[in-house]
Amino acid sequence: MKQYTAAFERNREPIAGALREALGDCRRVMEIGSGSGQHAAWFASEFPHVSWCPTDLAAMLPSIDAWRQECGLDNIEPARALDVLSLDWPAIEFDAVVTINTLHIVSFEGVRSILAGAAGRLPPGGLMFVYGPFRFSGRALEPSNANFDAWLRERDPDSGLRLFDDVDGIAARHGLRFERDVPMPANNHALWWRKSPSDAGE
Repeated sequence: MKQYTAAFERNREPIAGALREALGDCRRVMEIGSGSGQHAAWFASEFPHVSWCPTDLAAMLPSIDAWRQECGLDNIEPARALDVLSLDWPAIEFDAVVTINTLHIVSFEGVRSILAGAAGRLPPGGLMFVYGPFRFSGRALEPSNANFDAWLRERDPDSGLRLFDDVDGIAARHGLRFERDVPMPANNHALWWRKSPSDAGE
C-alpha cells in the first residue's frame, strides 16, 4: 500500500530549503498532488510548527496515509481526496498551498484549476508554492528538460513543461502576485506567489 518514489530522496532537501524561506509564519499547508505521501511525511518532520494537509486522487490516499502512520507525527493530517478539475475541494482553511511536480503532469485546464482553486481559498498574504521544471521565454530549454518535455507530450499530449509566463498570467488574474524564483537542482525551480489583499478574479 505504501508507495515509494526515488525522486523524493533527490529533491526533499532542496525543496525544504526553499520552503523555509517561503513559508514564513504560515501555519497550515494544503499540499496538492501529494503522490506517494513521502513529501508530506518529510515536511511534517521538518516544519513541526506547520499542520500539513495532504491531498490527491482517491487512489493515492492509502499510500499517503501509510506514510503518515509510519512517521507518527501529530502535524500531518489524514489525506483528503481532491480532483483539481472538480469544484468539490476539501472544506478546510489553510494559509499556504504547496504543489510539487504536478503542473507538467496535469492538463493545462488542470493548471488553471489548481491556481484558481488555491487563489480563491487562500487568505490575503497566503502562499502559493510550486516546484518543478518550467520553460522560460527567451531561454533555450535545457537538453534534459527538452527530452523530458518530449517524453511527457508523447505519453499525454495535454501534459508537458509549462511556460512560466502562462502560469504567472493565470496566477495574476486570480490575485496571486509573483514573489520568487529559486533555481533548484536538475533544472527545476521553486516558484512562489502571494495572495494580494484583493483580487480581480478571472
